[in-house]
Amino acid sequence: METTHVALFKGKQIRKTLHNNEWWFSVVDVVHALTDQLDNERARKYWNKLSQRLREEGSEVVTKCHRLKLEAVDGKKYETDCANTEGIFRIIQSIPSPKAEPFKRWLAKVGYERVQEIENPELATKRTRMLYKLKGYSEDWIEKRMRGIAIREELTEEWQKRGAQEQRDYEILTAEISKATFGITPANYHKLKGLKRENLRDHMDDFELIFTMLGERSTTEIHRNRRLSRFVKTQERCKRGR
Repeated sequence: METTHVALFKGKQIRKTLHNNEWWFSVVDVVHALTDQLDNERARKYWNKLSQRLREEGSEVVTKCHRLKLEAVDGKKYETDCANTEGIFRIIQSIPSPKAEPFKRWLAKVGYERVQEIENPELATKRTRMLYKLKGYSEDWIEKRMRGIAIREELTEEWQKRGAQEQRDYEILTAEISKATFGITPANYHKLKGLKRENLRDHMDDFELIFTMLGERSTTEIHRNRRLSRFVKTQERCKRGR
């Protein structure tokens, strides 16, 4: 299951996701950051023309891009052209922009940090804590958020063992827990809070985080105790995990 993360380059959001244990970046977001296009639609058209030219030139850059599901502004996930660090470096070379060199340095830093995290997983946790701290979250909130991340990872591992494969599977199961816990789906929760691309859980208060943890933790225990294997049964148990 791909999870969308957002990194910032000079105030511009670059969506990224872990695929085969390395970062893959949204090509359209990179184009947007480098060309100062007025909106994402123009950046998308720019990339379409550029990718067509690269294909005609026989470049392998486009063929090495993968279409991965990334979360969009409306909170839904869509297949998006993505490239790894090497691919993005090669795409940058085809875009005339004064921001090219600063972006290369930024990209190299992001890639190096990922290598460090693979060698020492605790670094990822420390960096996440630091990011939340820099955003002004309290230590108590950060502790709950980090615990919630760990509980969520345990739950998704159980789902994977029981047949959840596609992104849609995880969305269905998550929606069942959310409806059982809050009486509302995550998509509607986003709208209720006035969120777009932002992470819903980063905008929950202490009580919301606690109830989310309780719902997901109890669901994990139900799965383990009942030893469910089929996806449909797993979905039924999610409804009871509150």
